[in-house]
Amino acid sequence: MQNIIDMSENKVNIRSASSESINDWILKKGHKSFRYKQIHEWLWRKNVSSFESMQNLGKKLINDLDDSFFIDHITLNDQQISNDKTIKCAFSVGETQVVEGVLIPTKSRSTACISSQVGCSLACKFCATGRLKMLRNLSPGEIVDQVYLLNELSIKHEKRSLSNIVYMGMGEPLLNYKNVLKSTEIICSKDGLGISPKRITVSTAGIAKMITKLGDDEVKFNLALSLHAANDQKRNEIMAINESNNLKDLKKSLQYFHQKTGSRVTFEYIIFDNFNDTPQDAYELASFAKCVPCKINIIEYNPIDDGILRQADVQKVNEFARILEDKNLIVNIRRSRGKDIDAACGQLANKNKTAVFRTEQMKKKSVK
Repeated sequence: MQNIIDMSENKVNIRSASSESINDWILKKGHKSFRYKQIHEWLWRKNVSSFESMQNLGKKLINDLDDSFFIDHITLNDQQISNDKTIKCAFSVGETQVVEGVLIPTKSRSTACISSQVGCSLACKFCATGRLKMLRNLSPGEIVDQVYLLNELSIKHEKRSLSNIVYMGMGEPLLNYKNVLKSTEIICSKDGLGISPKRITVSTAGIAKMITKLGDDEVKFNLALSLHAANDQKRNEIMAINESNNLKDLKKSLQYFHQKTGSRVTFEYIIFDNFNDTPQDAYELASFAKCVPCKINIIEYNPIDDGILRQADVQKVNEFARILEDKNLIVNIRRSRGKDIDAACGQLANKNKTAVFRTEQMKKKSVK
């Protein structure tokens, strides 16, 4: 959005506008500057979906806002509850598109797994979302709305607010860099949810130049790298992004990120049967992981119907972890949640191959 709004153009998405441009607009329309703080609070702390809900602004300002802006609010259209109490949600974004988010409760915490894009362009072989076309980036407001809606579900079902947020849903967060960073700022702000950035993790498939940019911006949230293989040949097989962002480049960017932020990096490693589960694979991972202070999450594979990759044997997973631990690395073995409703890692959109299909199903329900 430009600093000066051209009133002849279509309405502007107010939650994607800069604070400077909104402040300029307020003054140009003859309203007092303190109105910005009120509008900001309604948008982000109270998460309203219409200007009419902003009860303390006065009719003139509400009408002016409605003439110039719109609020890109998303809605919860469908939810499924797993046997382990994981909840997968289908969120309607715009008129024809859908993204999914997941609430993952445990005894001590409630984690929201949220999406950053409609679809994905990376086509990783182990991920159902990668089979969808990349349609568009989500706006900051659409990302934040997922957090608000999942927080409401956590309060309803778990009697507590969210404790953690992970950008591990649909899409590659670092290919929607500006909007993702703005969304984290809002989530952490006292005018938003007030969640500590140390309780937020942004996961990337590995865009080296954007990891470097995270370092330049000295972000406060946690960074996770979806690694899944610690040699270029194997990683190329399952993650095409590695061909333009190889391990050498990633290593350099991670070291820079740590130097600038002081943050420990998490390496995510989905372990596949007879592909990346050997002792040699573990030694390669240990060698690569030594490049920065880190922890390693070994994640069991969740099948996505094609049978190309399979879940590794439990004994091999345990031996793999033991080798890493013998190298003095911090290792966690992550068991999947929500597998029965296709809400586990890599399964989002597994049962609906396109967002359009899901939208059409919801339209049919509304007609009934």
